[in-house]
Amino acid sequence: MSFDLLHELMELTEEEQAILQQKQEVRRELYTSQTNFIIEGDKFLNKEKMIMVRKHTRFVDFPKHKHDYIEMNYVYNGTLKQKVGGTSITLKRGEFLILNQHIEHEIEACAKEDIVINFIIRAEFFDFIFSYLTSENIVSDFLINSLYNNTQNGQFMYFKVAEVSEIQEMLQKIIREIMNPSLLSESTIKLYMGLFMIELIKHADKVEQKKESSLQHFLVVESLKYIDQHFPNASLYELAEKLNQSHYGLSKHIKKATNYTFKELLQEKRLSKAKELLESTDLPISSVIEQVGYDNISYFYRIFKSKYGRTPKGWRDCEVRE
Repeated sequence: MSFDLLHELMELTEEEQAILQQKQEVRRELYTSQTNFIIEGDKFLNKEKMIMVRKHTRFVDFPKHKHDYIEMNYVYNGTLKQKVGGTSITLKRGEFLILNQHIEHEIEACAKEDIVINFIIRAEFFDFIFSYLTSENIVSDFLINSLYNNTQNGQFMYFKVAEVSEIQEMLQKIIREIMNPSLLSESTIKLYMGLFMIELIKHADKVEQKKESSLQHFLVVESLKYIDQHFPNASLYELAEKLNQSHYGLSKHIKKATNYTFKELLQEKRLSKAKELLESTDLPISSVIEQVGYDNISYFYRIFKSKYGRTPKGWRDCEVRE
Protein backbone atom coordinates (compact mmCIF):
# COMPACT_ATOMS: atom_id res chain seq x y z
CA MET A 1 0.00 0.00 0.00
CA SER A 2 1.16 3.54 -0.82
CA PHE A 3 0.75 5.73 2.26
CA ASP A 4 0.85 8.89 0.12
CA LEU A 5 -2.09 7.57 -1.88
CA LEU A 6 -3.89 6.51 1.30
CA HIS A 7 -3.46 10.00 2.73
CA GLU A 8 -4.93 11.47 -0.45
CA LEU A 9 -7.89 9.09 -0.38
CA MET A 10 -8.57 9.81 3.31
CA GLU A 11 -9.33 13.45 2.54
CA LEU A 12 -13.02 14.32 2.77
CA THR A 13 -14.93 14.95 -0.43
CA GLU A 14 -17.42 17.83 -0.59
CA GLU A 15 -20.25 15.32 -0.34
CA GLU A 16 -18.77 13.74 2.79
CA GLN A 17 -18.22 17.16 4.37
CA ALA A 18 -21.85 18.03 3.70
CA ILE A 19 -23.04 14.75 5.23
CA LEU A 20 -20.98 15.35 8.36
CA GLN A 21 -22.28 18.90 8.62
CA GLN A 22 -25.84 17.68 8.00
CA LYS A 23 -26.39 20.24 5.24
CA GLN A 24 -27.26 17.94 2.36
CA GLU A 25 -30.75 16.93 3.46
CA VAL A 26 -32.07 15.78 0.07
CA ARG A 27 -29.12 13.46 -0.46
CA ARG A 28 -29.32 12.15 3.09
CA GLU A 29 -33.03 11.39 2.67
CA LEU A 30 -32.25 9.41 -0.47
CA TYR A 31 -29.61 7.37 1.32
CA THR A 32 -31.48 6.78 4.56
CA SER A 33 -35.19 6.49 3.78
CA GLN A 34 -35.66 5.10 0.28
CA THR A 35 -35.46 1.31 -0.10
CA ASN A 36 -35.56 -1.13 -3.00
CA PHE A 37 -34.59 1.49 -5.54
CA ILE A 38 -32.43 1.15 -8.65
CA ILE A 39 -29.33 3.30 -9.15
CA GLU A 40 -28.98 4.04 -12.85
CA GLY A 41 -25.62 4.00 -14.61
CA ASP A 42 -26.59 7.03 -16.71
CA LYS A 43 -26.09 9.16 -13.59
CA PHE A 44 -22.38 8.31 -13.74
CA LEU A 45 -21.72 7.24 -17.34
CA ASN A 46 -22.57 8.97 -20.60
CA LYS A 47 -23.58 6.79 -23.56
CA GLU A 48 -20.01 6.43 -24.82
CA LYS A 49 -18.45 5.71 -21.44
CA MET A 50 -18.18 2.10 -20.27
CA ILE A 51 -16.36 2.45 -16.94
CA MET A 52 -16.22 4.90 -14.06
CA VAL A 53 -14.18 4.58 -10.87
CA ARG A 54 -14.95 6.63 -7.76
CA LYS A 55 -14.34 6.64 -4.02
CA HIS A 56 -17.28 5.25 -2.05
CA THR A 57 -19.06 7.91 0.04
CA ARG A 58 -18.45 7.42 3.75
CA PHE A 59 -20.49 8.25 6.88
CA VAL A 60 -23.93 7.26 5.53
CA ASP A 61 -25.88 4.01 5.13
CA PHE A 62 -26.98 2.89 1.69
CA PRO A 63 -30.35 1.09 2.00
CA LYS A 64 -31.36 -1.92 -0.08
CA HIS A 65 -30.99 -1.23 -3.80
CA LYS A 66 -29.96 -2.59 -7.19
CA HIS A 67 -28.00 -1.11 -10.09
CA ASP A 68 -28.52 -1.32 -13.84
CA TYR A 69 -24.76 -1.83 -14.17
CA ILE A 70 -22.10 -4.14 -12.74
CA GLU A 71 -20.49 -2.82 -9.56
CA MET A 72 -17.22 -3.80 -7.95
CA ASN A 73 -16.34 -2.74 -4.40
CA TYR A 74 -12.63 -2.83 -3.54
CA VAL A 75 -11.43 -2.18 0.02
CA TYR A 76 -8.24 -0.16 -0.12
CA ASN A 77 -8.16 0.32 3.66
CA GLY A 78 -10.33 -0.69 6.60
CA THR A 79 -13.47 -2.73 5.99
CA LEU A 80 -16.83 -2.61 4.21
CA LYS A 81 -19.91 -4.22 5.76
CA GLN A 82 -22.87 -5.04 3.57
CA LYS A 83 -25.69 -7.52 3.05
CA VAL A 84 -25.87 -9.01 -0.44
CA GLY A 85 -29.10 -10.87 -1.10
CA GLY A 86 -29.48 -12.63 2.25
CA THR A 87 -25.74 -12.93 2.94
CA SER A 88 -23.85 -10.64 5.33
CA ILE A 89 -20.31 -9.94 4.17
CA THR A 90 -17.47 -7.95 5.71
CA LEU A 91 -14.88 -7.11 3.09
CA LYS A 92 -11.36 -6.65 4.44
CA ARG A 93 -8.43 -4.72 3.02
CA GLY A 94 -7.38 -6.05 -0.39
CA GLU A 95 -10.63 -7.95 -0.97
CA PHE A 96 -13.39 -7.07 -3.37
CA LEU A 97 -16.91 -7.95 -4.33
CA ILE A 98 -18.47 -7.94 -7.80
CA LEU A 99 -22.26 -7.67 -8.09
CA ASN A 100 -24.37 -8.02 -11.19
CA GLN A 101 -27.39 -5.83 -11.85
CA HIS A 102 -29.94 -8.41 -10.69
CA ILE A 103 -29.01 -8.61 -7.02
CA GLU A 104 -30.02 -6.33 -4.13
CA HIS A 105 -27.58 -5.18 -1.50
CA GLU A 106 -27.34 -2.70 1.34
CA ILE A 107 -24.24 -1.10 2.81
CA GLU A 108 -23.43 0.08 6.33
CA ALA A 109 -21.91 3.53 6.75
CA CYS A 110 -18.13 3.54 6.44
CA ALA A 111 -15.93 5.19 9.05
CA LYS A 112 -13.19 7.68 8.14
CA GLU A 113 -10.50 4.99 7.88
CA ASP A 114 -12.65 2.80 5.58
CA ILE A 115 -11.52 3.59 2.05
CA VAL A 116 -13.53 1.76 -0.60
CA ILE A 117 -13.23 2.18 -4.35
CA ASN A 118 -16.38 1.67 -6.45
CA PHE A 119 -16.04 0.48 -10.03
CA ILE A 120 -19.15 1.22 -12.13
CA ILE A 121 -19.12 -0.84 -15.32
CA ARG A 122 -21.65 -1.25 -18.11
CA ALA A 123 -22.28 -4.94 -18.76
CA GLU A 124 -21.52 -4.46 -22.47
CA PHE A 125 -17.88 -3.74 -21.60
CA PHE A 126 -17.33 -7.44 -21.04
CA ASP A 127 -18.27 -8.52 -24.58
CA PHE A 128 -14.63 -8.87 -25.59
CA ILE A 129 -13.84 -11.07 -22.57
CA PHE A 130 -15.72 -14.00 -24.13
CA SER A 131 -12.72 -15.05 -26.19
CA TYR A 132 -10.87 -15.75 -22.92
CA LEU A 133 -13.59 -17.73 -21.20
CA THR A 134 -13.75 -21.44 -20.58
CA SER A 135 -17.10 -23.06 -20.19
CA GLU A 136 -16.24 -24.31 -16.69
CA ASN A 137 -15.21 -20.92 -15.31
CA ILE A 138 -17.33 -19.22 -12.64
CA VAL A 139 -16.43 -15.81 -14.07
CA SER A 140 -18.10 -16.73 -17.35
CA ASP A 141 -21.28 -17.71 -15.51
CA PHE A 142 -21.34 -14.32 -13.81
CA LEU A 143 -20.83 -12.43 -17.08
CA ILE A 144 -23.52 -14.39 -18.92
CA ASN A 145 -26.06 -13.50 -16.25
CA SER A 146 -24.92 -9.87 -16.29
CA LEU A 147 -24.87 -9.33 -20.03
CA TYR A 148 -28.29 -10.77 -20.73
CA ASN A 149 -30.87 -9.23 -18.45
CA ASN A 150 -33.67 -11.70 -19.05
CA THR A 151 -31.94 -14.38 -16.98
CA GLN A 152 -32.66 -12.16 -13.93
CA ASN A 153 -30.28 -14.29 -11.90
CA GLY A 154 -28.82 -12.25 -9.05
CA GLN A 155 -25.17 -13.12 -8.54
CA PHE A 156 -22.13 -11.85 -6.72
CA MET A 157 -18.52 -12.95 -6.49
CA TYR A 158 -16.46 -12.41 -3.34
CA PHE A 159 -12.74 -12.54 -4.11
CA LYS A 160 -10.34 -13.09 -1.21
CA VAL A 161 -7.23 -11.99 -3.07
CA ALA A 162 -5.45 -9.70 -0.63
CA GLU A 163 -2.30 -11.80 -1.05
CA VAL A 164 -2.38 -12.00 -4.86
CA SER A 165 0.22 -9.42 -5.87
CA GLU A 166 -0.73 -9.32 -9.58
CA ILE A 167 -4.31 -8.31 -8.77
CA GLN A 168 -3.33 -5.81 -6.06
CA GLU A 169 -0.77 -4.14 -8.35
CA MET A 170 -3.31 -3.84 -11.16
CA LEU A 171 -5.87 -2.24 -8.83
CA GLN A 172 -3.22 0.16 -7.51
CA LYS A 173 -2.52 1.28 -11.08
CA ILE A 174 -6.21 1.88 -11.75
CA ILE A 175 -6.62 3.91 -8.55
CA ARG A 176 -3.56 6.03 -9.33
CA GLU A 177 -4.94 6.69 -12.78
CA ILE A 178 -8.23 8.03 -11.39
CA MET A 179 -6.52 10.09 -8.70
CA ASN A 180 -4.08 11.67 -11.17
CA PRO A 181 -5.92 11.62 -14.51
CA SER A 182 -4.35 12.42 -17.88
CA LEU A 183 -5.71 12.72 -21.41
CA LEU A 184 -5.28 8.97 -21.88
CA SER A 185 -6.66 7.91 -18.49
CA GLU A 186 -9.99 6.62 -19.78
CA SER A 187 -8.33 4.38 -22.38
CA THR A 188 -5.71 3.27 -19.85
CA ILE A 189 -8.35 2.29 -17.30
CA LYS A 190 -10.20 0.23 -19.92
CA LEU A 191 -7.01 -1.65 -20.76
CA TYR A 192 -6.20 -2.21 -17.10
CA MET A 193 -9.74 -3.46 -16.44
CA GLY A 194 -9.47 -5.94 -19.30
CA LEU A 195 -6.20 -7.28 -17.88
CA PHE A 196 -7.70 -7.26 -14.41
CA MET A 197 -10.65 -9.44 -15.50
CA ILE A 198 -8.26 -11.89 -17.10
CA GLU A 199 -6.35 -12.11 -13.80
CA LEU A 200 -9.65 -12.84 -12.05
CA ILE A 201 -10.34 -15.68 -14.45
CA LYS A 202 -6.91 -17.09 -13.62
CA HIS A 203 -7.70 -16.87 -9.88
CA ALA A 204 -11.32 -18.04 -10.00
CA ASP A 205 -10.45 -20.62 -7.34
CA LYS A 206 -10.34 -17.79 -4.80
CA VAL A 207 -14.03 -16.91 -5.20
CA GLU A 208 -15.99 -17.40 -1.99
CA GLN A 209 -19.37 -17.93 -3.66
CA LYS A 210 -19.61 -20.57 -6.38
CA LYS A 211 -22.38 -22.08 -8.47
CA GLU A 212 -22.33 -25.18 -10.64
CA SER A 213 -22.56 -24.53 -14.36
CA SER A 214 -25.61 -25.95 -16.12
CA LEU A 215 -25.78 -27.52 -19.57
CA GLN A 216 -27.53 -24.40 -20.82
CA HIS A 217 -24.74 -22.22 -19.50
CA PHE A 218 -22.12 -24.41 -21.18
CA LEU A 219 -23.94 -24.20 -24.52
CA VAL A 220 -24.42 -20.43 -24.34
CA VAL A 221 -20.79 -19.70 -23.45
CA GLU A 222 -19.55 -21.95 -26.24
CA SER A 223 -21.98 -20.32 -28.68
CA LEU A 224 -20.82 -16.80 -27.80
CA LYS A 225 -17.17 -17.82 -28.10
CA TYR A 226 -17.91 -19.39 -31.49
CA ILE A 227 -19.60 -16.21 -32.75
CA ASP A 228 -16.74 -14.07 -31.45
CA GLN A 229 -14.09 -16.19 -33.19
CA HIS A 230 -15.88 -17.24 -36.40
CA PHE A 231 -18.34 -14.42 -37.12
CA PRO A 232 -17.48 -13.98 -40.85
CA ASN A 233 -18.60 -17.53 -41.66
CA ALA A 234 -20.48 -18.62 -38.55
CA SER A 235 -23.37 -21.01 -38.98
CA LEU A 236 -25.88 -22.31 -36.45
CA TYR A 237 -25.77 -25.72 -38.14
CA GLU A 238 -21.97 -25.93 -37.86
CA LEU A 239 -22.08 -24.85 -34.21
CA ALA A 240 -24.82 -27.36 -33.39
CA GLU A 241 -22.71 -30.12 -34.92
CA LYS A 242 -19.65 -29.06 -32.89
CA LEU A 243 -21.70 -29.16 -29.68
CA ASN A 244 -23.51 -32.37 -30.59
CA GLN A 245 -26.89 -30.63 -30.40
CA SER A 246 -29.80 -30.30 -32.79
CA HIS A 247 -29.83 -26.84 -34.38
CA TYR A 248 -33.43 -26.38 -33.18
CA GLY A 249 -32.59 -27.31 -29.58
CA LEU A 250 -29.46 -25.16 -29.51
CA SER A 251 -31.41 -22.24 -30.92
CA LYS A 252 -33.92 -22.56 -28.05
CA HIS A 253 -31.14 -22.65 -25.43
CA ILE A 254 -29.55 -19.49 -26.87
CA LYS A 255 -32.86 -17.63 -27.08
CA LYS A 256 -33.87 -18.60 -23.54
CA ALA A 257 -30.57 -17.51 -21.98
CA THR A 258 -29.91 -14.32 -23.96
CA ASN A 259 -33.32 -13.23 -25.30
CA TYR A 260 -31.67 -13.08 -28.75
CA THR A 261 -31.61 -15.57 -31.59
CA PHE A 262 -28.33 -16.91 -32.96
CA LYS A 263 -28.87 -14.79 -36.08
CA GLU A 264 -29.38 -11.63 -34.01
CA LEU A 265 -26.24 -12.24 -31.92
CA LEU A 266 -24.24 -12.90 -35.08
CA GLN A 267 -25.54 -9.75 -36.75
CA GLU A 268 -24.70 -7.69 -33.67
CA LYS A 269 -21.11 -8.98 -33.72
CA ARG A 270 -20.70 -8.37 -37.45
CA LEU A 271 -22.05 -4.82 -37.27
CA SER A 272 -19.85 -4.02 -34.27
CA LYS A 273 -16.78 -5.30 -36.13
CA ALA A 274 -17.74 -3.37 -39.26
CA LYS A 275 -18.04 -0.15 -37.25
CA GLU A 276 -14.62 -0.82 -35.72
CA LEU A 277 -13.05 -1.33 -39.18
CA LEU A 278 -14.70 1.83 -40.55
CA GLU A 279 -13.27 3.82 -37.65
CA SER A 280 -9.78 2.35 -37.52
CA THR A 281 -8.87 1.48 -41.13
CA ASP A 282 -8.98 2.95 -44.64
CA LEU A 283 -10.33 -0.23 -46.17
CA PRO A 284 -12.89 0.32 -48.93
CA ILE A 285 -16.40 -0.10 -47.59
CA SER A 286 -16.95 -3.05 -49.93
CA SER A 287 -13.95 -4.80 -48.34
CA VAL A 288 -15.25 -4.09 -44.84
CA ILE A 289 -18.60 -5.62 -45.76
CA GLU A 290 -16.89 -8.70 -47.16
CA GLN A 291 -14.59 -9.10 -44.14
CA VAL A 292 -17.46 -9.16 -41.66
CA GLY A 293 -19.30 -11.84 -43.63
CA TYR A 294 -21.86 -10.13 -45.88
CA ASP A 295 -22.15 -10.40 -49.65
CA ASN A 296 -25.34 -8.35 -50.10
CA ILE A 297 -24.20 -4.72 -49.97
CA SER A 298 -27.68 -3.15 -50.01
CA TYR A 299 -28.82 -5.40 -47.15
CA PHE A 300 -25.73 -4.49 -45.11
CA TYR A 301 -26.33 -0.76 -45.69
CA ARG A 302 -29.92 -1.15 -44.51
CA ILE A 303 -29.15 -2.97 -41.26
CA PHE A 304 -26.11 -0.78 -40.50
CA LYS A 305 -28.16 2.41 -40.86
CA SER A 306 -30.98 0.90 -38.81
CA LYS A 307 -28.58 0.23 -35.92
CA TYR A 308 -26.28 3.28 -36.02
CA GLY A 309 -28.46 5.92 -37.68
CA ARG A 310 -26.01 6.52 -40.54
CA THR A 311 -24.83 4.70 -43.62
CA PRO A 312 -21.33 3.15 -43.44
CA LYS A 313 -19.94 6.04 -45.52
CA GLY A 314 -21.76 8.58 -43.36
CA TRP A 315 -20.35 6.95 -40.22
CA ARG A 316 -16.78 7.03 -41.54
CA ASP A 317 -17.09 10.64 -42.74
CA CYS A 318 -18.44 11.68 -39.34
CA GLU A 319 -15.53 9.97 -37.55
CA VAL A 320 -13.02 11.76 -39.82
CA ARG A 321 -14.63 15.16 -39.12
CA GLU A 322 -14.52 14.57 -35.37
